[in-house]
Amino acid sequence: MHINVWHEMAESKVGKAGLLLIGLVVFLALFAPVLSPYSPRENTDTPAFSRPSEDHWLGTNDARQDIWTQLLYGARTSLSVGFGVALLSALISVLVGGTAAIFGGLYDRFWMRIVDATMAIPDVIVIILVAAYLRPNVLLMILLLSALSWPGGARVIRAQTLTLKERMHISAARTFGAGWSHLLFRHIIPDLGPILVAIMIQDARRAVFMEAGLSFLGISDPSVMSWGKMMQYARVFTYLEVWKWWLLPTGLALSTTLIGLSFTGYSLEAALDPRLQEPHHHEGDI
Repeated sequence: MHINVWHEMAESKVGKAGLLLIGLVVFLALFAPVLSPYSPRENTDTPAFSRPSEDHWLGTNDARQDIWTQLLYGARTSLSVGFGVALLSALISVLVGGTAAIFGGLYDRFWMRIVDATMAIPDVIVIILVAAYLRPNVLLMILLLSALSWPGGARVIRAQTLTLKERMHISAARTFGAGWSHLLFRHIIPDLGPILVAIMIQDARRAVFMEAGLSFLGISDPSVMSWGKMMQYARVFTYLEVWKWWLLPTGLALSTTLIGLSFTGYSLEAALDPRLQEPHHHEGDI
């Protein structure tokens, strides 16, 4: 039975909600300079710990900085890390998992042992050790999280490629002498489109959560605004009323992003697996 994955996602209420939430966060990040006249590091003329007002929608922090502006630019950091890790880890997963399935033999066994070893490494410990010797920044965070995220996707890609390479059109291409790159990029990847998107969404969700958690622990670039860093600073002032418009909106923004990615990933998984699909009701059904 052929399944139109994108149509099933469009019909899913969960999928629509997920895309709507992600679209909202992307909109806020892209139009941050339009939605706020301030810079995230700018010390305004308004007193510290000011309540929300027309000039400062979420008030100001201890350094007289506009919290709404920091929230917008924090979205940019989270989305940059999430999408960057999703793209890079998916590329590595495709190259490793796809070529392992195509070549097989010793090459396949070698990469699967690398996958097993990488999945056994505790991510946070590795990142903390690297951060102790290198200055943390967004690019380093993307590279580290990608290096630790690709093994799970590589396993899925390998399993799917083992099935796909036995199909008629791919077997015919191999018979006519098509190389591994032609098979992988012209035949296998197009067939794996929805699965690749699901893997990327999963990696992006994990990366956004990890970036916020590491920033909360202080492992981040101090010159870059981050939701985790905002929550770390706000936690110090929980004895003041400021936490209501500093800590809560930041946690809500992070939760909204994670929920949006989770809903989208779930709806895509349901579209790929008919057993998880929502029942469709049509007019005239009894």
